[in-house]
This record gives sequence, C-alpha cells and structure tokens, in this order.
Amino acid sequence: MISAYTGTQIRQAEQPLLDEGLGDVLMQRAAHGMANAVIAELKSRGLGVYGSSVSVLTGKGNNGGDGLYAAAFLAARGMRTTAVLTDDSAHAKALAAFERAGGRVHRLAGAAPAGLAVEAARADVVIDAVLGTGAKGGLRGSAADLVAAVAELLTDRTGPAFVVACDLPSGVDADTGEVSQPVLPADLTVTFGAAKSGLLADPGADYAGSVHVVPIGIEEYLPPPSLRRFEDADLARLLPRPGRRAHKYSRGVLGVVAGSVDYPGAAVLACRGALAAGVGMVRYLGPPEVADLVRQSCPEVVCSTGAVAGNRVQAWLVGSGMGPGDHEQLQRARDAVESGLPVVADAGALPALPAALAPHVVLTPHAGELAALMQRLGGTEDRGNVEAGTLAAVRRASEMTGATVLLKGATTLVAAPSGDVYSQADGTPWLATAGSGDVLAGVIGALLAQAGDDVGRFSSEEGAGEVPWADIAALGAALHGRAGKAASALAAGGPIAAGGIADALPETWGKVSMLSNHGARKRNSHSQPLR
Repeated sequence: MISAYTGTQIRQAEQPLLDEGLGDVLMQRAAHGMANAVIAELKSRGLGVYGSSVSVLTGKGNNGGDGLYAAAFLAARGMRTTAVLTDDSAHAKALAAFERAGGRVHRLAGAAPAGLAVEAARADVVIDAVLGTGAKGGLRGSAADLVAAVAELLTDRTGPAFVVACDLPSGVDADTGEVSQPVLPADLTVTFGAAKSGLLADPGADYAGSVHVVPIGIEEYLPPPSLRRFEDADLARLLPRPGRRAHKYSRGVLGVVAGSVDYPGAAVLACRGALAAGVGMVRYLGPPEVADLVRQSCPEVVCSTGAVAGNRVQAWLVGSGMGPGDHEQLQRARDAVESGLPVVADAGALPALPAALAPHVVLTPHAGELAALMQRLGGTEDRGNVEAGTLAAVRRASEMTGATVLLKGATTLVAAPSGDVYSQADGTPWLATAGSGDVLAGVIGALLAQAGDDVGRFSSEEGAGEVPWADIAALGAALHGRAGKAASALAAGGPIAAGGIADALPETWGKVSMLSNHGARKRNSHSQPLR
C-alpha cells in the first residue's frame, strides 16, 4: 500500500534527525536518489548520460539545495549542467558543490526571464526545484515569469526531453493537491521520505507525472498517513472469495433500485456491473418497462415492481438513471437507506437522501453532483471549487453527511467520516463515457453485498475496529478502473462503451486475485515508483 503524508507530517518526521545535526545527510540522500532517478529515466528514453544536458531551476530553500546537489551528482557523471537561481540566497553549500562540479550558474535577478527560459528549455532534462513542501501560494514575480515561459516553450516539445520535479512541482500544495499557477508540468516527480498527499489528488496529480519515492531515513518517525492508495497485493488480499460450500445467498444478494422510463439503460448497466463483480444474486425493483429490459438483458436478475421492505438482501444500490420526477423510485431509494443495510447511492438518489447519513452509506458523485449535495447542506462550493480542491471537498462532504463519499474523477477519492481517505488512479480517460458510473455503482454494491456479516475481512488494517466501508469503495474503484483499462486495451487503446467495462470485469478480477504479496511491490533502495 502507498501511504501519503502532508508536508507538515514530513517535516515533523525529519525533525528528530535535524536535531541530531543530520540535515545535510538527509539532503545528500535525497539528492543522490534524485540523480539516480534522472539517470534511470534518461536510459529508459534512449538517452545517454554522458553528454546530455540538465537545467535546474532553484529556489532559496532546501528544495533548491536538493536540486543543486542532484545536479552536482549528474555533472560528476558527465552531464552538462546549468542552474538558474530564482533567488540570490541559494543554499550556499549546495551551490558551492554544484560550481565545483563544473556547473554554470545564471541568476534571475536583473536578467530577462524569457532569455533564461529559452536556454533552460533546450536541455534534455529540466529540474524544477524552486518551491518545496512548506511553500504556500505558488510562484511569484520573476520566478513565476520564468516558469511560465519554460512551460510554454515545452508545451509542444517533441523527442525524449523531460521535466523532473524535485519533491513536488512548484505551485502544487503538498497537503491538498491544490494548484497555484504557473506550474511546470512534470513527467517525473521524485519525492523524498514518503509520497505527499497533494501528488495523489487532483488537480495536483495532473502535474506530477510518474511519482517516485526516495527513502531518506525518516520512515520510522512517520505518523499514520493522511491518505492511502491500494496496490496490487492489497487488492488481491481484499477480494472476496467464495468458500467450497458457498451458495448464491451466502455470496450476497444485492437489491437494485435504478433506472427510469427516461434512462432504462442505467438499470441494465448497474445490474451488469454487479453480476460481473461476483455477487450471488441481484434483485431489481423498478418500473415495469425497465424491469422488462433488465430481464431481457440480464436473465439472471430477479425483477419486481414491489417495495423495498418485501425483499431480503444484504445491500442496496440506488439512484443510477433516476430523476426528480421518478417519485416511486426515489421513495424506494429512501426506504433502502432507512433499512439500515449498506447502500451505494448514485446520481439521482443523492438529492433525495436525508441530510444525516451513516458510514455504511456510500455516495458516488462526480464533481458537479458533489457540489450540489454540499450546497443543499449549506455549503458554498460550486463545481469549480470541487475540481480545484478535490481532497478538501471529499473530506468536507463526508464530514457534512456522515457518509462514506467516493468522488469520481481521473483520480478517484474515497473519504470516510473517521478521516481515512483513499486515492485510486487505476483507469483510463476512456472511462469518461455514459453509463460508466452505473457500472461502478454495481461493482461497489456487489462488494457491499458480499461483505455480509464478515465485513471485517475487507479491512486493509489489521485489528481495525471500524467497519472499512471506505476500503470496500476504494477496492470497487480500483477494479472498475482496471476493467476500463483492460477494455480499452482490447480496442488497441481506443474508446470503450460502459458495457465493455462490465464485460472486462471477470477477467480483471481473476488477474487481480492471482497477484501475490511477493513481487507485487518490488522496490529498490533508491527509488520507489508509485505509478
């Protein structure tokens, strides 16, 4: 599992070592790991180390020192190195080491940012080491002009040249992932000690590229993480598996209240997602026309036009494909929530739910739906606010509702009222298609139903006292994303329809279940790739 931390948590973990006078040792470890990561990236792109060029944009703090020391290491390996100092008070020891290694230095003060940007952008590698984890509010003044100019020059670049962010891209908030422009998008972020939360949440993840962690010796001092992400071995361990004497009822029964006369396909896709995700039985409740379509498309589903109270299930899925005029369906959705059973509530059900919910209710909005939900509860967020600060928004929504909230997006975030947050980015942009969210709701509903009385076995934390509803939702998001990627791969990386996601789920499930703890999280001592 990947554990991510706020900048404050990282700095607190560093403090015992700083108190022992090991600050320079930490910086050397970080810089050495970063240099090795740059070299590995060069080789992966078919570039030789000797004779290649690197330009490092540095600030005044330790982040700039990390960049200068890394560039000094690279100079010793034969790279042509240039530094642009955005502040006169650069890290003195690191700057001296860089100059001893033969690096050329340009000072931004008094120079034209555009001219320095042109030279920097010509390098094979551009290292962004201007702002670190403690920075707030982004770049300013001539440093902002320089980075904006470099970013513009590199927008249409071709060939193997690439950008590396030192710890995190300057302008990305380490804690929240919020972005203050300008930001130089990185192809690779080399981060120190542990992953930063802001690198695993949108919009910060948009600028991070691939993320690698360099251990520097603070790991034993780290507190519980701010955010987690499941990896292969975690997913394999969490998947439910039927026992030898399992039957359809012991494998879970999911009740589905979805679809409407206007959107009957949503019910079909939700049922298909659930069936493909291992549930023992699906019971559908809805209008006769929709029930007929579900029967034709999914003959395994037991269909009814009755009430929630007359159906024995282990969990409910409500809301997909429903609108404000679907009064009977909305009443069924409210009845499902009031049943006290686990519920995944999607789309049209969100405006109809009570203001106070419980953690076993999993809400699955996109950014617009989340903004509307928060406004209904007294918040002021609009869709733009949610998209600009997804991590803060999903946490706030879980606090406001008392529910487990899954915010769909390129990076899907799941927040529990306890404060636990998961981040999954397993999919493909082709998942942005009509009906994809209905399939996701079906997958999560199936997992909730399969949890049954033994829900604790889903827990990602040994001995966890709280039922891990967020873990189950994050597992569903990961399976859904991987199935979308698999479906796209069958189309040579091209577009997919929502039905293709459901079709790919069983094989995706099978591949995940075969993953073992051994080899699923290989790491070397210098660099830990996150994705």
